[in-house]
Amino acid sequence: MVSEGEYTLAVEGGLRVDLGDEEKALESIRAAARREGGFAAVVAPDDATVELAGRVASELGLAGNPPGAARLSRRKDLARARLAAAGVRVPEFRVLDLRRPLDLSGISFPCVVKPVAMSASRGVIRADDDAELAAAVGRVRTIVSGARDEEERSRLLVESFVPGPEVAVEGLLQDGRLEVLAIFDKPDPLDGPFFEESIYVTPSRLGRAAEERIVECVRRAVAAFGLVAGPVHAELRWNAGEAWLLEAAARTIGGECSRLLRFSAGHSLEEVVLAAAMGRRLPHGLDSAAAGVMMLPTPRSGTLRRVEGVLDALGVPGVDEVSISAGTGAELVPLPEGGAYLGYIFARGETPAGVESSLREAAGRLRTVIAPMWRLAPNVGEVSGPEPAA
Repeated sequence: MVSEGEYTLAVEGGLRVDLGDEEKALESIRAAARREGGFAAVVAPDDATVELAGRVASELGLAGNPPGAARLSRRKDLARARLAAAGVRVPEFRVLDLRRPLDLSGISFPCVVKPVAMSASRGVIRADDDAELAAAVGRVRTIVSGARDEEERSRLLVESFVPGPEVAVEGLLQDGRLEVLAIFDKPDPLDGPFFEESIYVTPSRLGRAAEERIVECVRRAVAAFGLVAGPVHAELRWNAGEAWLLEAAARTIGGECSRLLRFSAGHSLEEVVLAAAMGRRLPHGLDSAAAGVMMLPTPRSGTLRRVEGVLDALGVPGVDEVSISAGTGAELVPLPEGGAYLGYIFARGETPAGVESSLREAAGRLRTVIAPMWRLAPNVGEVSGPEPAA
């Protein structure tokens, strides 16, 4: 297990690397492979590691994606250009270079400003006119200023807003063949100005014809990137009878959301993905129940005191678990600057509509207590006062 933190996720034998220095990290992994007599598989858990995983796979002769294909899957600006050239339906877009005088003329509205390489909707802002566009660009410029990569600090994507319901596809590539594991509806409208995701429910209620078009769009996208192995998580909009690709990432669904997928013999999504990376195939037909997860949003800035009503929420029929991942005392930062959730609610039931209803009722029984955030004013050592509520 390779990790950047002081403590790796492995109980023993873990390897700590600096992901900000990919060459040094790669050399550390090479050395570890020599010590251990090689590795059985390499899997990237998130966007930050997909390129490194591709390079490791290429050098060690393991199943994986070419590094260039992995890069396309995480760089939204490069991805848009490749997909458009391949004829995949994507929003109209323009790349802004923040190192040069900005020209925002000729952009049609509504539009969406976003970083070229961030996840969880962080830094994604809708603009409906010139003033909102200028404000959004300034705000996202600040958000990306701390990115490690110079291109990711200096480039923004502006694209047309595509209306319609949003869906997600979870898939697994083996030798270039895409197997769809699940299609999720996102029943809450994601119309902006920010795009905080909330509910995922499977199976989809869009119908077979829509699902076929959605899956075909994802197949064309991964082929355009050159992805051939491992997990795929794609986000799309369904608009006017067509699927529009927003993202096709070479990783699994983020956060704890994978826990809503239960496969044959009790296997988790991570077990299925790891087995495939090692050339094995585990039974992974989904069970027949509908399933869903709600990602609990961060309502405003401040310090988390507690989340009340968890036991009450667990009493809602169909709810399996309420997991509060943010700890007491955590600093909360809502979108678009933040990207973390308070926690997750998981539910199962006979129908997607019933699961959605259970999730909403459970969320309605929770109450988040947040205290104002006080900060010391720089250089004077005086308390500056609470930050305004978001």
